[in-house]
Amino acid sequence: MNFEITDKIKEQDEEIIYQGLLNYNLPRIEDKNPRDLGIYLQEETGEKAGGLIGNTHGNWLFVKYLWVREDLRGQNIGSKLLNQAEETAKERGCRYAFLDTFSFQAPAFYEKHGYKSVFALEEYPVTGKRYYFTKTL
Repeated sequence: MNFEITDKIKEQDEEIIYQGLLNYNLPRIEDKNPRDLGIYLQEETGEKAGGLIGNTHGNWLFVKYLWVREDLRGQNIGSKLLNQAEETAKERGCRYAFLDTFSFQAPAFYEKHGYKSVFALEEYPVTGKRYYFTKTL
């Protein structure tokens, strides 16, 4: 056997590794039904001006992305998106939330919304920090 090292991951190779991991994990995971969660702020033209992408899985809401167009910031849109995600997650039976953010993004925003930093990667990717937050819903 040989190790192959590459910086160009082929889609089919990623799928093989993913399926192998999934086949191992599924019998051991209690909740096998994660649900996507998308909440969008949309202009009349259909253009997205902000949104939140994440999922719920068992007891947990995971916020993957939260973005508000720059000219709309400071109008509580991010707060409304986050609050709606938390409410939807509670309706789905979630008790906790999890997300990560960079030091130049929004750690203070999440702290203002009751999130607690549980871990930070220092010097990530080089001189910044990447924070991991949780919250009890």
